[in-house]
Amino acid sequence: MTAPARRAGDPLAASPEGLANRLRILSPRLSPPPTSWPSYAIHGATLALWILLLAAPFGLKGVFVWSAGIVYAGYDTVLLVFTFARTLALLCPPPPAPPGMKRPTLAVLVAARNEAGVLPATLRALLEQAEPPEEIMVADDGSTDATGEAMRAAFGMERPAIGAVAIGPGPLRWLRLPPGGKARAMNAALGWLASEVVVTVDADTHLEPGAIAAMREAFARDPGLVAATGVITPVCAPTLVGQTLQWFQTYEYMRNFLSRYAWMRGDSLLLISGAFAGFRARAVVEVGGFDPDCLVEDYELIHRLRRFGADEGRGWRTAVVGGARARTEAPSTPMAFLRQRRRWFGGFLQTQFWYREMVGNQRYGELGMVHLPVKAADTVQPIYGLTAFGLLITYLVTGRLGILLAISGIIGAKIALDLAFHLWSVMLYRRWIGPGVRLSPLLAIAAAVAEPFTFQLLRHVAALWGWATFLTGRQTWGRQSRAGALG
Repeated sequence: MTAPARRAGDPLAASPEGLANRLRILSPRLSPPPTSWPSYAIHGATLALWILLLAAPFGLKGVFVWSAGIVYAGYDTVLLVFTFARTLALLCPPPPAPPGMKRPTLAVLVAARNEAGVLPATLRALLEQAEPPEEIMVADDGSTDATGEAMRAAFGMERPAIGAVAIGPGPLRWLRLPPGGKARAMNAALGWLASEVVVTVDADTHLEPGAIAAMREAFARDPGLVAATGVITPVCAPTLVGQTLQWFQTYEYMRNFLSRYAWMRGDSLLLISGAFAGFRARAVVEVGGFDPDCLVEDYELIHRLRRFGADEGRGWRTAVVGGARARTEAPSTPMAFLRQRRRWFGGFLQTQFWYREMVGNQRYGELGMVHLPVKAADTVQPIYGLTAFGLLITYLVTGRLGILLAISGIIGAKIALDLAFHLWSVMLYRRWIGPGVRLSPLLAIAAAVAEPFTFQLLRHVAALWGWATFLTGRQTWGRQSRAGALG
């Protein structure tokens, strides 16, 4: 059975043309405001500092010839202390939900292109939720693989015409679209949805049974909440390389979600994972939907929501929801990892550049005065890290053992601090997420020791590739490579 036309008269319906008009008005990419002097100063200082650090080996003595490494380690240490202090609140149990709380209607939007191998399992996980969504919409962005056969075999659905919607069991719907990219597919699907909250889920992401209920409760508790991220665990292929990457990425994700909680405590959270994210539908429509010209459309949308909310006095907030948990397929080979992180970092640079007017701007509170300046430093942090590593190799090759001995004390102290933070993070994360989380303190210690000389360098190389992507302006969905790690 096929739905014949777009819903008419729906107060939440949004045409792609209407969204494009709103985006044109509200996006600083399309309507750029003047860049403020604090933004120029903050971004300029991060670049100038790197230039000075490059000159340090030629003018300083002793351990200070490695000033790039000292600054890099010191910056990371400050962020660890910040996260530690802000996450202490997780030691207290959250307050219970008030009785009789009205829960919003909720739709799930799955954008997919050529995902026949993973899409049915993702949809079954959504259909089997403890508190199922009212709508599940697959936005099929011009798939040319066996998606039609997979949907027919799994759900008895026939392939709809382009621009039409097929109706499946329960809340399941399938919208076929001409190829146009993920953001355009999601924008087109928004016009078919009538729910108050829209949750985006990647085609290779499996939600735990209580995930939708937790996300719905978060939006019910806070009427000012416009975007929220679930907590995601990476899963890689069962190969030696895949499991090694899963080991590193598991603890990386753990630290990252604790960091998001820390920023949330100051009402300045920006990083909402589109793989599993909830949005207030009216707010997304009001600011123009997803930007099809951004490599990370979810991250850019949060900037636009926060900017518009502050400018209009809406009091809009963002959050990370610990009870909303999911597993996602993560890259299982070094090249797949590099491609993913290249896109992420290139999109981060795009967004930082477009929203540079917010950096150092008091109008945006902690977001403008603290978080975005930190992000300005993050644009060059990988370059600092590779510079520090390159200097280490240079001193080793040239036999400057006295300098290496002095540097080893700094590296040892940093590793010891990382060990302590890793152990604390494991304990706190388990308390926050629940007893089902599989995190080993011993493996966390091993990751803390090995990461600076392996996985961290891989991330920095990907960031350099991201710089090239940003400077050349190349954008694509990318070739999807699935290892079937989720089964």
